[in-house]
Amino acid sequence: MSLLRAEQLGINIGPRRLVAGLDLAVEPGQCWAILGPNGSGKTTLLHCLARLRQPETGRILIDEQPLESFARKPLARRLGLMPQDNHDPFPLQLREAALLGRYPHLGGWQWEGREEVARVDQILGELELLALAERNIQTLSGGERRRLAFATLLVQDPALLLLDEPTNHLDLRRQLDVLQRVRRSLDHSDKAALLVLHDVNLAARFCNHVLMLMPDGTCLQGPVDELLNTGNLSRLYAWPMQSVAADGGRFWFPQL
Repeated sequence: MSLLRAEQLGINIGPRRLVAGLDLAVEPGQCWAILGPNGSGKTTLLHCLARLRQPETGRILIDEQPLESFARKPLARRLGLMPQDNHDPFPLQLREAALLGRYPHLGGWQWEGREEVARVDQILGELELLALAERNIQTLSGGERRRLAFATLLVQDPALLLLDEPTNHLDLRRQLDVLQRVRRSLDHSDKAALLVLHDVNLAARFCNHVLMLMPDGTCLQGPVDELLNTGNLSRLYAWPMQSVAADGGRFWFPQL
């Protein structure tokens, strides 16, 4: 059974069609990279899948049930979104912000207990944020805030992870750490992930499937090994691409 299924999905921005007739099935264990040039609809697609925006046509199913049939809490236990940008209207401490990820798992009047706090502190420790647990989130750097957003998603523990540019603001080591943790969370589990990425080489290294949003509104999708080639990537980015083989893999770069 698919964790997520999109059928004949159509997405517009004003008069422009971004996505046309998309059929997509995301299965447990799959890690999808969503690639495309700026303005191709990557973020808008994630927002439709997270029920933050209505598509113009088609339907979205979670566990083979219509997306709109889920109440908010049950839906938040099935899918979670790490947005591209974070807005902090309230001056929470970092630990308090991460604890918000447990909200879908609590009863109506239930407060976070010791187990929830311990789990949050464990995740913050793994992401090297525990020393900042009592810091006001409005004082964090861009990279620290990005790691907090990822920590909150891990605390939420949804079956389907939707990550919009998760490596944004992160240095090289932390980019690799975040993507390695995403992949490990999928191993031997019933989870799956969709990641909007701009780095083709990170997509090739950490994802096993790719969805390419072409500038003309068409889509290519399938296993990474089949779709990542110079022809498809040159068409996707409207720029000649080259590749080299190294260390048992293939690396992509723009032709100069």
